[in-house]
Amino acid sequence: MTDKQPDGIVRAKTALDYITGRMEKARNRFGAPPEKVQLVAVSKTFSGEQVEPFLVAGQRVFGENRVQEAKDKWPELKARYPDVQLHLIGPLQTNKAREAVALFDVIQSVDRDKLAGVLASEMERAGRKLPCFVQVNIGGEEQKAGIPVDEAVDFVARCRTEHGLEIVGLMCIPPDGVPAAPYFAQLAELAAKAGVSEISMGMSGDFETAIAMGATYVRVGSALFGKR
Repeated sequence: MTDKQPDGIVRAKTALDYITGRMEKARNRFGAPPEKVQLVAVSKTFSGEQVEPFLVAGQRVFGENRVQEAKDKWPELKARYPDVQLHLIGPLQTNKAREAVALFDVIQSVDRDKLAGVLASEMERAGRKLPCFVQVNIGGEEQKAGIPVDEAVDFVARCRTEHGLEIVGLMCIPPDGVPAAPYFAQLAELAAKAGVSEISMGMSGDFETAIAMGATYVRVGSALFGKR
């Protein structure tokens, strides 16, 4: 059977219930501040046919890394499920900003002034004002995107005052192979200093730790959809 048939929907609902149950247990156990933590189902590399059972099962917040892949997959799905909220969670090139503004509902990867300016212009042109997150290179890794930690608070202010973006939160991807908790704690501290209320951190292997540190969004892919 294909994933569009009932057994695919059952598998999707089972996976969603398992992850959301763990999220709620973590929030209750650690007394995390947010009343509710949002699950971003990371559907990158999975086809529309593989994603749709999760839509049928009730999931409405999804994350994609690449504009082109999302453009190929989501317009048809969003036409059938218009209450979907689609987050761009991967690096964004300025020449893809127009398409990103047209397709996505939230941009989580604002990481430089040039991009902030282009996004602001494209939002004005399209008559859309999307909530944005600033991506922080929390581990100072050369191979990863994100604004440096020591520039993050000033960059948030600049995005708001100079570019007119609606910055609602911070996002990060901690280094691999080391405990994530100190990095998540640091992002939460930065968010407080920057005056933003949303914190996007934590993935399939560490989302419970992220919730303990105050995450308001966790980005979970393989634990829902399976291995890529």
